Amino acid sequence: MSFLDRRDWVYLLSLLIPLVAYDLALKVVGLASEYPGSGLWDTLRLLRSKLLFDAGYVLVWIGLFAVARRGLPRRLALVLLHASAILVVVIATVAYQYFCSTGTVLDYGVVAYYLAKPGEAQGAVSSDAPMGAWLILSVALLYALPGPLLLTRALLSIRASGGSTGHPTDAGGEEAPQASRTPRRALTRQEFLAAGVGTAVGAFLLKESLSPVEAGAKAPFSRAPVSNLVATELEQAKLEEAAKNAHARHPLANARLKPTPRTRRRHVALIHLESTRERSVTPYVGDIGTMPYLAALAKNSLLIERAYTTITHTSQAITSVNSGLYPSPVTDIVEAEPGGIPARCLAELLSGQGYKSAWFQSAEQTFENRTQLVENFGYQHFQAYESMNPRGYQKANYLGYEDDIMLTSSRAWLEENATSPTLVTYLGVTPHDNYLPIYRYGRKKFSSRVMLDRYLNNVYYDDFWVKNIIEQYKRLGLYEDTIFIVYGDHGEAFGEHGVYHHDGVIWEEGLRIPLIVHDPQRFDGGERIPGPAHHLDLAPTIVEMLGYEVVDGEYPGRTLFSLPEDRTLFFGCRPALLSVARIKGQQKYIYHFGNRPEEYYDLKKDPLEKHNVISKFGSRKLVQFRSELLAWHAEATAAYAQPGRS
Repeated sequence: MSFLDRRDWVYLLSLLIPLVAYDLALKVVGLASEYPGSGLWDTLRLLRSKLLFDAGYVLVWIGLFAVARRGLPRRLALVLLHASAILVVVIATVAYQYFCSTGTVLDYGVVAYYLAKPGEAQGAVSSDAPMGAWLILSVALLYALPGPLLLTRALLSIRASGGSTGHPTDAGGEEAPQASRTPRRALTRQEFLAAGVGTAVGAFLLKESLSPVEAGAKAPFSRAPVSNLVATELEQAKLEEAAKNAHARHPLANARLKPTPRTRRRHVALIHLESTRERSVTPYVGDIGTMPYLAALAKNSLLIERAYTTITHTSQAITSVNSGLYPSPVTDIVEAEPGGIPARCLAELLSGQGYKSAWFQSAEQTFENRTQLVENFGYQHFQAYESMNPRGYQKANYLGYEDDIMLTSSRAWLEENATSPTLVTYLGVTPHDNYLPIYRYGRKKFSSRVMLDRYLNNVYYDDFWVKNIIEQYKRLGLYEDTIFIVYGDHGEAFGEHGVYHHDGVIWEEGLRIPLIVHDPQRFDGGERIPGPAHHLDLAPTIVEMLGYEVVDGEYPGRTLFSLPEDRTLFFGCRPALLSVARIKGQQKYIYHFGNRPEEYYDLKKDPLEKHNVISKFGSRKLVQFRSELLAWHAEATAAYAQPGRS
């Protein structure tokens, strides 16, 4: 009994065998480089999903080829076969490079977002993907198109020249020589049944490949890339359904500011330190030497000892800073859609009190629709590097230029508007990956690790940039009447927990940020507050320091002067389905949506999160932690309009 004739077998296997070999090779190379100490059994566990996917994929296509034997069904099967093979090759390659670069898996939300906005992925891809990866992908794609047909013809021509008879058509429907043309027979009932069973088994194996294998910290790597895209899409649909049933809160939709006897019309400068983690700046780690100016400034400032971002991605972090709300925890930047912020943000509230507002950034203006996002915040003036003079300034990364490029534009705007109170945001970008070397203020040796040293040098650069902003206010005579808030938007990881950059970093290296409030009229001799604080607290703090009262609304956060130590804070990642976390006091719980084991840390005893003590808790307590996090996720999602939902 044979489902297929010889030519079909040769054609199918000449595509499927190299495809499976390529797919498995990427997985094995990834395992060898990321987890070199894995034993045989551990390796097989991590390959389980991949082996199931590849076996299921092969069985499905053998069954379909057996049933679709001629005419339009065969042509349709051929098109789908090659299209699916190309898709598998692309997804496997991109997932491998993504994991090598970030230490996190590629999920549906990220792919869907960047397919809709391919230009935004271009810089990151070109900076992280080596030339060899492009070459390998090109060769694989080139073979997947004409390779099987050419190989089939070559092999069968050799066989035919040896005296054997040929077959009527090649797998693509092209006629064979007249002498070898014989009609394809129909499948017998037993063959048809066997083909159907094989296809069903293949579909079952594909479904089984969706299930992750619990293998400690290696679990994110255990699921086949295509299977992970499908699984995370299904999980995302479940979260969206939960959000539909959650209560959407809009505590600042109708808010406004009311002057009080304490009201003072002053200037406010928000200095945004991109990708700057608490443990890499001198005010928090005295011997690191990256930001001596900021350390000196902190001696006469308010410093929050434990300060946190909300979600480890810039667009979401600045949403919290400006709105006083949790950002949407979904992967899409819904805050940057027209009308995307369900609140009256700080710039809009202050404009009602006569404030002028401006936003300067050294990043490009189009990335993640930043122009619209800043408009949603209510800023009256927006300038990105495209409208600044780049002469004499270096590129800092794929997103933009060194941060000093803003100074000329900000000075001109301040000179024009300084007779009114102002709110200005300076969004820097210099310490963002890919950490290109900037030589304006020299370079130091901070680390023997190349990328970490480049990062720390760019943090060192921003120390001069912060000084230059404050000196500009002094030269313009505005310093004494200005409140400066210097904050990190999120941290940055360098493999402390096996991940890199910031989007997927739910641990303290990604969440902990510097937060310093410098007011020349207060904090003489310096003040320290233990925290914990996070970005939700900045807007109410500014409102209080300016002496206003919020009416017809209420900030969910607290001012920095009234922070309870046992408060509960929530955190997310991007993409949304990687991880979420909850901190109450010094106790931290992390949930990874089932893709890796849950984690629990006592941050007072274990600030670097080296010892996971989740085993101390029973299943009932874990369900409580998990339910609380998922309820927050649903409520925060429901507060924002979602793609495809009203």
